[in-house]
Amino acid sequence: MSQIDILLPKMGESVAEATIIKWLKNEGDRVEADEPIVEIATDKVDSEVPAPEAGILLKRLVNDGDVVKVGQAIAQIGSSAGGASSTPAAATNGTPKADPAPTPASPPAPATAPAPAAGGPVARTGPSGKFYSPLVRNIAENEGVSLAELESIAGSGQGGRVTKKDLLDYLPNRGAQAAGSATPPAAVPAPASAAAPAPAMKAEPQAPKVLPAQGDELIEMDRMRKLIADHMVMSKRTSPHVTSFVEADVTNLVRWREKVKKAFEQREGEKITVTPIFIMAIVQAIKEMPMVNVQVDGYTIIKKKDINIGMAAALPSGNLIVPVIKQADQLNLVGLTKKVNDLAARARAGKLQPDEIQGGTYTVTNVGTFGNVLGTPVINQPQVAIMATGAIRKKPAVIETPEGDMIAVRHMMFLSHSYDHRVVDGALGGRFVRRVADILENWSIDQAF
Repeated sequence: MSQIDILLPKMGESVAEATIIKWLKNEGDRVEADEPIVEIATDKVDSEVPAPEAGILLKRLVNDGDVVKVGQAIAQIGSSAGGASSTPAAATNGTPKADPAPTPASPPAPATAPAPAAGGPVARTGPSGKFYSPLVRNIAENEGVSLAELESIAGSGQGGRVTKKDLLDYLPNRGAQAAGSATPPAAVPAPASAAAPAPAMKAEPQAPKVLPAQGDELIEMDRMRKLIADHMVMSKRTSPHVTSFVEADVTNLVRWREKVKKAFEQREGEKITVTPIFIMAIVQAIKEMPMVNVQVDGYTIIKKKDINIGMAAALPSGNLIVPVIKQADQLNLVGLTKKVNDLAARARAGKLQPDEIQGGTYTVTNVGTFGNVLGTPVINQPQVAIMATGAIRKKPAVIETPEGDMIAVRHMMFLSHSYDHRVVDGALGGRFVRRVADILENWSIDQAF
């Protein structure tokens, strides 16, 4: 019986690690080819790792909660097929086994500076809104690095994020600083301000403690809801939100869709909804006003080359996920329709890949799906703007004609544009949502698809 290593598969270009959520098979269990054996998770996407072939699960090399790198062996199975004694095989796509990244060795600490004890759990998001990856939090907890210390580290990642390298570079200096502070030179008095650390002078406001009353039901947030909660709080702390509203007359658009939807489905095999049309209008407006398609790093504005549109999608669990249409400006209406339908279907089925929820530069959320007229959406960081599209309703409206003004029943909807006032002022934010409305209002009822 040959022994095969099951490797953590590659899950996307920007995904380097995942957390082991739950083992589905025990050591000694029989597994079939392509049968899921373990659940893993990245930031928002949960997925399963299948067995590359049938056999016996000989050994689990990692435990629940462990953070594992792509290409790292997570289990071994014994295959009935003959061959080499140990043949690495990726679980899903033949990813070659990656050598574990060498961990920089920390210089030995002086005798006067005892090694820090392992600390308690470190929050995923710090008071400043900084996000800490599972790997960074795991290292910090093992090395006894507190959340306050993590906050003080100047991160080299996007938006000042602390990376594994930043933390490993910090640890040796941390020990040296601790040793130095234990025996300061007598000839150089410490400044008075050194006795009062800055964090002690700035108390972070805390949420009030909520005590359940008798008969109340306590519901623990699931993992995705916790991630959403942290992300929303971080966004509001990071960006000063402003929202502009515009009402649009989309009568021609509604009539056009009713006119072409049967022919569209027959020709393309896809149902056309209003969502890809909204995205097409947003993309056109971004081309005309590219300073909405930016990100912020400190006092630096990063103007994005690609237009990657995130589309918020509600899941059957009640949670929210935002798959991304990459380079949406390169797709026509048919291409956008197929991409929207595909991502929405796989989001509901839990089949999205990690790369498909990353890299967005602007987001749209259709609150009209739930019958809502208006919404004030929260910006999906690190983006600087998001648009909510409300329900389309028949309403009496005043229209201008060559014969004079008249009242008619029209299909009307509201567009809500939330934007980061650090870089998008009211003039730009207001003009942008007005331009999207104009594009939708001027949709030709004779337009080809």
